[in-house]
Amino acid sequence: MAPSKKAGKKGAAATSKKAGGAAGKVAKADWKEGFKKKQVGVSDMTLLTTITNEAVNENLEKRWKNGEIYTYIGSVLISVNPFRDLGIYTDEVLQRYKGKNRLEVPPHVFAIAESAYYNMNAYHENQCVIISGESGAGKTEAAKRIMQYIAAVSGGQDSSIQEIKDMVLATNPLLESFGCAKTLRNNNSSRHGKYLEIMFNDHGEPIGAQITNYLLEKGRVVGQVENERNFHIFYQFTKAASDEQREAFGLQTPEAYAYTSLSNCLDVPGIDDAHDFSETIKAMQVIGLSDYEQNEIFRMLAIILWLGNVQYSEKDDGNADIADTSVTDFVAYLMEVDAAQVQRALTTKIMETQRGGRRGSVYDVPLNPAQASAGRDALAKAIYNNLFEWIVSKINISMKPRTATAQLIGILDIFGFEIFEDNSFEQLCINYVNEKLQQIFIELTLKTEQEEYVREQIKWTPIKYFNNKIVCDLIEEKRPPGIFAALNDACATAHADPTAADNSFVQRMAALSSNPHFEARGAQFLVKHYAGDVMYNVSGMTDKNKDVLVKDLLDLIGASGNGFLQGLFPDRPDPNSKKRPPTASDRIKASAGALVENLMRAQPSYIRTIKPNQNRSATEYDTKAVLHQVKYLGLQENIRVRRAGFAYRNTFEKMVERFYLLSPATSYAGEYIWQGDAKTACERILTDTGIAREEWQMGVTKAFIKNPETLFALETMRDRYWHNMAGRIQRAWRNYMRYKHECARRIQRFWKNNKESIEYAKIRDYGHQILAGRKERRRFSLLGYRRFMGDYLDINGKSALGEELAEACGLGREKVTFSARGQLLVSKFGRSSKPSPRFLVLTEKALYIVVTNAKDGQTVTSVERKIPLITIKSISMSNLRDDWMVFNLGPTEEGDPIVSCVFKTELTTHILRLTQASASVQIGPTISYNKKKEKKAEIKFIKDETVPRGDVYKSHTVHVPSGEPPTSQSKPVPRPKEGVVRPITQGKLLRKGGPSDRPAPSAVSRPKPAAQPLPGKSTPAAAVKPPSAVSSTPSASSAPRAPPPPPGRAAAPPPPPPPPEPEVELYKAKYPFQGQEGEMSLEKDDIVELVEKDNNGWWLVKKNGVEAWAPNNYLELVPPKPKAAAPPPPPPPPPAAKRPTPSAPGAPAAPKLGGGAALKSVSADPSAKPVAVFPGMAAGNGSAAPWKKTASAHAAESSADSTPAASRPGSSLAPKPPVAAKPKPPLASKPAVGGAPKVGAKPPIPAAARPAAGAPKPKAGGVAKPAPIGGQMDLAAVLARRAQRLAEDE
Repeated sequence: MAPSKKAGKKGAAATSKKAGGAAGKVAKADWKEGFKKKQVGVSDMTLLTTITNEAVNENLEKRWKNGEIYTYIGSVLISVNPFRDLGIYTDEVLQRYKGKNRLEVPPHVFAIAESAYYNMNAYHENQCVIISGESGAGKTEAAKRIMQYIAAVSGGQDSSIQEIKDMVLATNPLLESFGCAKTLRNNNSSRHGKYLEIMFNDHGEPIGAQITNYLLEKGRVVGQVENERNFHIFYQFTKAASDEQREAFGLQTPEAYAYTSLSNCLDVPGIDDAHDFSETIKAMQVIGLSDYEQNEIFRMLAIILWLGNVQYSEKDDGNADIADTSVTDFVAYLMEVDAAQVQRALTTKIMETQRGGRRGSVYDVPLNPAQASAGRDALAKAIYNNLFEWIVSKINISMKPRTATAQLIGILDIFGFEIFEDNSFEQLCINYVNEKLQQIFIELTLKTEQEEYVREQIKWTPIKYFNNKIVCDLIEEKRPPGIFAALNDACATAHADPTAADNSFVQRMAALSSNPHFEARGAQFLVKHYAGDVMYNVSGMTDKNKDVLVKDLLDLIGASGNGFLQGLFPDRPDPNSKKRPPTASDRIKASAGALVENLMRAQPSYIRTIKPNQNRSATEYDTKAVLHQVKYLGLQENIRVRRAGFAYRNTFEKMVERFYLLSPATSYAGEYIWQGDAKTACERILTDTGIAREEWQMGVTKAFIKNPETLFALETMRDRYWHNMAGRIQRAWRNYMRYKHECARRIQRFWKNNKESIEYAKIRDYGHQILAGRKERRRFSLLGYRRFMGDYLDINGKSALGEELAEACGLGREKVTFSARGQLLVSKFGRSSKPSPRFLVLTEKALYIVVTNAKDGQTVTSVERKIPLITIKSISMSNLRDDWMVFNLGPTEEGDPIVSCVFKTELTTHILRLTQASASVQIGPTISYNKKKEKKAEIKFIKDETVPRGDVYKSHTVHVPSGEPPTSQSKPVPRPKEGVVRPITQGKLLRKGGPSDRPAPSAVSRPKPAAQPLPGKSTPAAAVKPPSAVSSTPSASSAPRAPPPPPGRAAAPPPPPPPPEPEVELYKAKYPFQGQEGEMSLEKDDIVELVEKDNNGWWLVKKNGVEAWAPNNYLELVPPKPKAAAPPPPPPPPPAAKRPTPSAPGAPAAPKLGGGAALKSVSADPSAKPVAVFPGMAAGNGSAAPWKKTASAHAAESSADSTPAASRPGSSLAPKPPVAAKPKPPLASKPAVGGAPKVGAKPPIPAAARPAAGAPKPKAGGVAKPAPIGGQMDLAAVLARRAQRLAEDE
């Protein structure tokens, strides 16, 4: 039951209260937000179920009322003017279309611009966008948006490129001001045609542009119908001119001028003339117009405005007289000519009589007011028309390409089809140009397409359509003469009298009555255009067709002192020339022909604009009017052709050049290797990419693709290929940098670990020199690892004991050179001396003997004796291996200290270094010392092998066992126990280093195919033929045979017995298995050799010399063959014959590859020991040294050493380079007993997503498959699955 309004309000209030109470909390996300806006109608009308004009109209109406103004018919965009701002042209919306094909985003004019720009860069072909439709349907707006998009996405950081972009965009406000006006149907109607060509370099950056102008409606300058306006620039100029301009040109408001006020429409809702004038000035500056040129442009506008105010009165004789000569005086001032000359040119004309081809008399013939007004208007129209042409030429000069042009994009914004109550020569020309554009559309989308299908022998269902060539011929044909030809003949035969010329034109059109699209109706005639029937008035047509300014007015301009005005009329007709000057119809016909020629040279994109109503209403949809436009635009026929035809076609050579990367049969490492013709290569590419056969056809010279989705899928696969290549290059570079940095770290680590050790070793060697082979050595003193470290108590390192000793000695910041524990021989009164523990601390100045005593229950450390180094005369030691030493200080109260220290040699060495060897070292069988002052004493040293360890002191006698010989030297640094050396790098592209000089199994790769020239390209200088594939499996036939013996000699001895076959386990495939990269493909009953077993379900096997992984549940053991009995020994050779030396038994020679090294298949030796990079280094990964690991760790390492860990599927170890550079396959499910394995256990073929961790890896010769965009179908994956199913069915 639906909730009541009250309940709804209560719920809303409760929600509001709840939200307010929990202001600090984040609102829970609503699952409904994930739904996209519901689509109204269909975005591509080729999907309509019913193809009728009414169905098309209904679909457009639904979408228009829902704010969806754009709809597709295949690649043609249909645009319905919304008459309001929908906010769909912002930078955010623009970025959404950047780099997207039209199926990924909703229909939009940006999608057409993106397609044109992409195709230009991808296929290196010129593009054009043809925008057609009625006046007010939105053609100019569409052209502006295309320019906006191209300027935004075309890149280029160069200032000149940005300058061109700014100029291209600046042409819009400038040409709109001078070429657009308010009409009854459109507030910003283009009253001229414009074809803008944007030039690009080979990087897709704009480098220049050119504008071609067509048929400016100059009659609008001098008169408009009610509620229409003159060109925008007149209202902008009169409303927003500066005070200086008003003063210089006598400028007033628009209501003061006849040319701007007679139509009673000075302001337009939605148009700000003052703001637009500032934009026009800014555009002039961007284009590069100087201040002088801008000033002269406005002077011409002022001349035109003031000419319109020249009014005539009729004199008694019927001739015209100027009503206010002050106006002509000001016009003369602006034109810089004599005022009387202006008055004479505007009221009279010069007539010249001819007699027999000779010049006769010249007369000044006065004009009546009507003739004078026509002459005045003709001058104003000529000035404005030539001014507009001059502005366009200046724009083209400013935007001239700076560098070589590679391609271009043309944008055609031209007047739409027009049907008014009074249609004259201007409407005939406009509608003729639209007929030509419709003819292009028919030629390219209907007629040419069907003719091409027949020519290429493509299966096709013909579509009936209306060809408007008959209407174009009616207007432009010379034989039989068409409307333009009849009009020119009438102007030539009756050039003096306009009325007589019009009557002659009516008579000549009688010959056109046989044309079904023409009807003559007296002073009018009807033409049945593709857009509807139009009735044209003959009156004035011949005069407009002449389009020639009379000689008097040309002479007036020639007499002007203004160089700019004279420059607007560079070409003066030669009065003596007998050649008929070109008429307006000749010019529009030539312009239309050139336009069609330009458009036909480019690849077109179409935008068909539709006007929903005549009132410019944002809510009114005139069904009848839109239906009429749908009919004459031929949208129904367009849909039928689109549904029955092929969306894309190109020559075999172009297809191969674009997409040869997608097939491993046609590309290798980015090079083209196909040796057949372009057609077979094209077929192979389309087959290998998995495109269904019904989606494409091969013609005689071209390949045809039915749906654009297929082409987009090919482009996506090609883009992924390049991304994959870039990724591989990046991966190789990162591996190289890791290798480089790891090498640097190892060198640094070695130096850090050894630089101090080397210094300590130097001190140790100096100690050997001090002893000079005079004293027996202790065994531990000669160890290779022994270094004279010095500070063994870590006083400099601020350890707890070190800080206590430093404080006791009062060292402060003084560095300690040596510190160690020792013993001091202390004499007791009445008893023999006894060794007592002490600390020995040596600094640069003194030797401290520190003692620790117990005092009041606490230990107190104090200095017992400080011995300055300068007081040490000599150091006495015995020649045996004891640790006693005496510092001879001379006569002192305390006597010479007798010290026992295991580091005696090191202590002596440091003392001698600090005293510059001023103290001597005395070595002998006894030691003499001063006991007190002059009292001498002696200690004897006796060898006693009964002493178990060290030495024993008693009563001035030291018993010590034998030591190492005095000449002994320190042993060399022992080599560390060899362990597993961590590889320097890991990855697919750089294989790890190792101790074995034999290549890894994956190092044996297939030979690189030779590059071939692309179809249609020049042949390479030397085409290298790829070497033939060889089997790496050794066999008896591959061994070299001995040459036959020469005649007359004894037969050669029999060959040695074959080497014993290795005892390896052989397995047979129970089921076929289609392997991917790194996996072994198996056929049923294939025999493979087992290399390694793994407990994750995959075994490493070898077949034909190639190692790869295979699922173990697909294999069964082959029983070993019984060994054959040993053959009997060969008979002894003849005595005279020399027995040849038999070769060592081993594997037969491998076949040679090319002309070089033999190709052999080997596997890594698991028993090979690694090479120590630096002796004495710890494990590179920071783990414990190999000899310190537990037994279980040793076992794990030995088992892991058999194969690289990452090459085993499902390995739990760190990833390492895989076999054949391929990610490990997933664990296959075990097949049922007696049946083939399930399909799910089989890894998918080409580009299907794999469940392995990490980013998807690229397949060989193909492209990596990124994750599809959510909510969209990935066509490339669908095609891959379809190709897989087709392969399985076959």
